[in-house]
Amino acid sequence: MARFLFLFTLIITAFNCLAQPGFGDAHKINNGWNFSLNSTDTIAEKPASSASWQTVDLPHDWSVQQKLDPKNASSMGYLPGGIGWYKKKVIIPAQNKKVYIYFEGVYNRSEVFVNGQSVGKRPNGYISFMYDITPFIKAGKPNEILVKADHHRDADSRWYTGSGIYRDVWLVYANPVHIAQWGVYAYPQVTDGAGTLNIETTLTNTDVKAQQLTVVQELVGPDKKVVGQSSTSVSVAANSSEKTATTIKVANPKLWDLNNPVLYQLRTRILQGGKQIDASVTTTGFRKLQFDANKGFALNDKWMKVKGVCLHHDAGVLGAAMYKEVWRRRLLNLKEVGVNAIRTSHNPQASALYELCDELGLLVMDEAFDEWEFPKRKWLEGWNAGTPGYQGAYDFFPEWGEKDLGDMVRRDRNHISIFAWSIGNEVDYPNDPYSHPVLDGGAQTGFTQKIFGGYKKDAPDAMRLGVIAKKLAAVVKQYDRSRPVTAGLAGVAMSNETEYPSALDIAGYNYTENRYSSDHKKYPNRVIFGSENRHDLSAWKAVTDNEHIFGQFLWTGIDYLGESGRWPSRGFYSGLLDFGGFIKPRGYFRQSLWSEKPVAYLGTYPVKGANNTQDVLSQSEGRREELSVDAWASWNNKEGQTVRVVCYTNTAKARLLLDNQPVGDVKNYDTKTGITYWDVPFKPGTLKVEGLNAAGNVVVTYAVATAGEATALKVINDSKKDDAVKQVAVQLVDAKGNPVYTTHADITCTVTGGTLLGLEAGDNSDMGDYTDNVQKTFRGRLLAYVKKNQKSGPVKIVFTSPKLKSVTITL
Repeated sequence: MARFLFLFTLIITAFNCLAQPGFGDAHKINNGWNFSLNSTDTIAEKPASSASWQTVDLPHDWSVQQKLDPKNASSMGYLPGGIGWYKKKVIIPAQNKKVYIYFEGVYNRSEVFVNGQSVGKRPNGYISFMYDITPFIKAGKPNEILVKADHHRDADSRWYTGSGIYRDVWLVYANPVHIAQWGVYAYPQVTDGAGTLNIETTLTNTDVKAQQLTVVQELVGPDKKVVGQSSTSVSVAANSSEKTATTIKVANPKLWDLNNPVLYQLRTRILQGGKQIDASVTTTGFRKLQFDANKGFALNDKWMKVKGVCLHHDAGVLGAAMYKEVWRRRLLNLKEVGVNAIRTSHNPQASALYELCDELGLLVMDEAFDEWEFPKRKWLEGWNAGTPGYQGAYDFFPEWGEKDLGDMVRRDRNHISIFAWSIGNEVDYPNDPYSHPVLDGGAQTGFTQKIFGGYKKDAPDAMRLGVIAKKLAAVVKQYDRSRPVTAGLAGVAMSNETEYPSALDIAGYNYTENRYSSDHKKYPNRVIFGSENRHDLSAWKAVTDNEHIFGQFLWTGIDYLGESGRWPSRGFYSGLLDFGGFIKPRGYFRQSLWSEKPVAYLGTYPVKGANNTQDVLSQSEGRREELSVDAWASWNNKEGQTVRVVCYTNTAKARLLLDNQPVGDVKNYDTKTGITYWDVPFKPGTLKVEGLNAAGNVVVTYAVATAGEATALKVINDSKKDDAVKQVAVQLVDAKGNPVYTTHADITCTVTGGTLLGLEAGDNSDMGDYTDNVQKTFRGRLLAYVKKNQKSGPVKIVFTSPKLKSVTITL
């Protein structure tokens, strides 16, 4: 036992890192848990003695590893929930320390036991939480941690949530006197080029005696040099907490912005009698936010348009399990197409996501809830089948809602990327659940959403919206007054009859571009933006043509599981990126609207009927526009077949060439559609588009070649050397090495030196088995997620497919 304790101490010292609680000596305990799934509705206090257990590492989402079934709720992407149990034994060294356990997220309705004793419950599956387990542990002996995740009400959300301990877990050792959980709060102010970092530090004293402490703050600049410091004395009474405040001034701080996200480090040390007893490091920075009802939004005094996307927290085949490397690649691809902001729809996400946005230069709208005191209707079995049900989080909102929101703000408020707090999404959807007499006005009131009939006097009163919004806004202001409070309004015409919008600092409009001008005139002091928007060009022009609208958030940035349509459908498929994080054609179209550099892309699709230019119909005629934003880059058709070639570019002109010979006329940029196109007869070769500036000079090109039959596999490594999770794609190619997009193939992936986490092709309609190492390509491509083993040594990945030359990569 003594030897084990010695080794344990060495291990936790070697892997010590700063945890999200922001205090103490924190260590991840993600590896070597045991898991048991009860898929029935039986809610037991403890797992059955006959339960079977499997070894798993965290993060872990059990739902995504189950079988897809059309009888399951479409909101969950036809995947099941259930009740899951996790257990792990840890030996905690004998020491005069407080011991805490910190969970970044457990979905959902969790309860934690230590050595058989319940230490707490947390129903919200998205909120991080911590328990003091000191009274329950046995020092120097094995201690059993048991966690229950009750997700048997699996249709409790309108999208895929995941199930289980899907984020990191930490053990935290701390002095009896230490920094409180999320106890360091730093927010910047910038005035006339000078910076002030305001710092509040909350200390907790669990001792029976009062303590005299010194709080030392050091601000370290991007060059690793100390640029400012302060020292404050504070007395903390026994068994209580105390807050102390100070400021650090920096004459000419380097500002955090989207293109140069400069970060500073705040080092906080707690001294007792000159000896350090606790410390933390907080990432911060300097930037200035301005919101104006007439001019929109400015970052560092530069007025700009927010080009945002809404993001759910799953990653396709990985489900809700959070891996920072995976999201780094995804966010970088979003930035590549011009995205500069994300909205966390519709819940707080893993801390690593905000860290990435700090590092990469992305604004964040941090959102708390999709429902308040009443649930929204959901399909409980399948899609459009039976009567909608009302599972949700409403039952614990009255008790936990304000605490959950406060914990979200306290946990996330130091992230320099966050520029607004959202207290809700579409809680004002007409008659789902709230109602108001204005609904009897029908289309005349300007609703863009379904209103499920007129006013229903027995439904929840919409006037409650203002009451609740005021309470929630006050919670946000209690913990952070440096950023505005907002929400995504769905039934704007109804909410305008309540105090809901006036409780907000800035008002988000979901799919309500038709009220941008009229509401600006009626409510001249209201700051308005698009909190959820379609991908069509008119929705973006509603932003660019109105100075007072500061931006939009597209639905959605990345394809996500759940909120599925009729089977077969894994999820919602309107993303700029697919499930695997690859850029889709509509991502390139958005790039042509949002990018600040010259870009060009070409895609193709057959024309309906010979030389069918007459089939290109305008939206003003009330018929479907045939200029697609979803045209894939492929040049494989029948000889002589008329093909529409579309170009997404932001250049003044575009020229099309086939084997370097001009095809058709040079086209000017089309301001009405944003799409340049040619209808041409197919002929094999290399098709290329050249983007030209106003002077006719080539500034960007894009090409695609006719591909032959697939003969081999090509590996594309999207991983960095130090990534714990490797992301390696495989592409079908022909004998000349050209990518083959028109063929599907079954790929087998074999891994040594690591663990295959999943294979993702991005096909929304593939409802096959995602639990093995065989998966079909989609558009000739497949992505493997491989977690490196803790032991040193290379990771070897082998891809094979019948009739194709295999390929091996060693990382």
